[in-house]
Amino acid sequence: MNEPEPFTLFTSDHVRIDAGHAPGDRALCFVLVHGFTCSWRQPALRRIAGVLNRYGGVVAFDLRGHGRSGGASTVGDREVLDLAAAVRAARRRGYRRIAVVGFSLGGAVAVRHAALVGGVDAVATVSAPARWYYRGTAPMRRVHWVIERRTGRLAVRLARGVRIAPAGWDPLPEAPHEVAGQIAPTPLLVVHGDADAFFPLEHAHQLHDAAGEPRELWIEPGFGHAEIAATPHLVDRIAAWAARAATTEPAPAP
Repeated sequence: MNEPEPFTLFTSDHVRIDAGHAPGDRALCFVLVHGFTCSWRQPALRRIAGVLNRYGGVVAFDLRGHGRSGGASTVGDREVLDLAAAVRAARRRGYRRIAVVGFSLGGAVAVRHAALVGGVDAVATVSAPARWYYRGTAPMRRVHWVIERRTGRLAVRLARGVRIAPAGWDPLPEAPHEVAGQIAPTPLLVVHGDADAFFPLEHAHQLHDAAGEPRELWIEPGFGHAEIAATPHLVDRIAAWAARAATTEPAPAP
């Protein structure tokens, strides 16, 4: 992997975003979107970026409220603006096609961005939720405690450095499955593991079923959740899919 060069982005609502760019073939850039409480600087994300870098350039960044980025996390709402800034940065660097790869929360952001903003050539989600407020698993009940309770927000700030906006959503943002149909004709890949402890397979099916063609659904046997569980082999397959899927005419910039 080319060593990423750190740089700073600013979103349209003036949030400072910490990012890194690993240069590659100018035909394709992967924009990598991490999950909740993660950072592009963590080893798991760096390993994923290294695999993607075999196929093209990589722009990775910290969502607002995470890592060295400014602002506070809105858990999937205004993070669309963070991704939009990263896509614009990739375009400015001369990449002709953009493929977004998002994990968990980052997958939800990738879907909402592709549907509501556009300007990308392929989208792959891994372990993404299809809808909000899911509490059907113990890990997700803990996540909601972190987000909704003052003590939970303080705990995650102290433990992981993640700052969560206390006010909650107003208005309620569209859930990923509600807007997935607007992504077409941009290709969409939905990847989910049958051993995911956070979101069961119904989320993957709901997201895939709501999307238009072209779309693919990969149910991965024994695969758990998001970045930590993603093997180099799985990431390589995703990268190869994106490289093929993004071979149509470049999407117009928004």
